[in-house]
Amino acid sequence: MKTMHYLALFFLIFLSSCASNVQQSDPVPVHDSFILDSKLLGEKRIINVWKPSEYPSTNSSFPVLYMADGGIKEDFPHLANTVAKLIKEKRIRPVILVGIENTQRRRDLTGFTSVEEDKKIAAVVGGSATFRDFIKEELFPEINGKYRTTQEKSIIGESLAGLFIMETFFTSPEMFDNYIAIDPSLWWNNHYLTSAAKDYLTEFPAGSQQKLWFASSKEQSTSEFTQQISQTLNSANLPNLKWNYSPAPTEEHSTIFRAVKEKALIWSLNGN
Repeated sequence: MKTMHYLALFFLIFLSSCASNVQQSDPVPVHDSFILDSKLLGEKRIINVWKPSEYPSTNSSFPVLYMADGGIKEDFPHLANTVAKLIKEKRIRPVILVGIENTQRRRDLTGFTSVEEDKKIAAVVGGSATFRDFIKEELFPEINGKYRTTQEKSIIGESLAGLFIMETFFTSPEMFDNYIAIDPSLWWNNHYLTSAAKDYLTEFPAGSQQKLWFASSKEQSTSEFTQQISQTLNSANLPNLKWNYSPAPTEEHSTIFRAVKEKALIWSLNGN
């Protein structure tokens, strides 16, 4: 039974990897790309940046929405097009979108695991802490230096990227203002984050004003743990945390990102 459970999880990872690399004929919007030579990661990373149409005609600064799986052959085009649409419709404020292209996705987006089956998904796993340091210590300063940005930062991602976002929310909550985790792979490391959520929330910064939006598909290997996280958040009742759990029981793991991204962005990037 346990073997079947892990086979199902590996299938989800496979589907997610395919979804991140095969686009549905999404037009690639006009954007900037540059290479950031990371000392922390020991490699060069491609960074894609989409700016709102208002950017060149004003001296104003803009909030920044960061995304994992942010390559041109990954989720960057369809998310940038969605952000542009929502800004045009005045359903969200103008933001800058920053996409981080993958090199070793399963290394960067997973934390430590003691589960041997987890370790079989890639040659190297457990690099999320270093990847988080890269974003905070190298990418943030680079973006702030190249573009007119406010202090407000958000992050969005799905599947393993959702796992990374939830891990960041619990371990480094002040790193971002708004967190969007879509069908996060909370089963990782024997659903450690789900089990440890209560303890992390007891240490939540008293002065922080974070927002967390998360969703689950019909897949039980994600939905059962997102439901538990929702129950834990409800019990914690933190007055300075706004959160929204939005299950999508009719969606597959491979379809949920596109299905829920608009309502996730609208809730997260406006003053709801």
